Amino acid sequence: MQNQEGIQNPQTQVPKTPQMNDRDFANDLLSMEKYMTASYNNALNEASHQGLYQDLLSIFNETQNEQRELYNIMFRKGWYKLEEADQQKMQQSYQQHQQYSSQFPYGNQMH
Repeated sequence: MQNQEGIQNPQTQVPKTPQMNDRDFANDLLSMEKYMTASYNNALNEASHQGLYQDLLSIFNETQNEQRELYNIMFRKGWYKLEEADQQKMQQSYQQHQQYSSQFPYGNQMH
């Protein structure tokens, strides 16, 4: 039996008009912050100069924190719904990844 439960707060109502409302703006900002953190992450992986790396890391952290704050606001207002994890699927995924560990070059030595 599939679990269709969701985790969500009561939804704060917004006007349903062609104009963007608070939920639309928050969703747009959250999408932008997600894109920016992914982009900064790529830049961090390729920064060869330590000073540049530190500046990018600082900006990345600020952006990541803003993304998390937007997520928290949207979740509190009921505009962001999470699906409850299905325990059987989680167990299957865990077992599958345990099997992958046998393919590591140094055996099953995960620390």
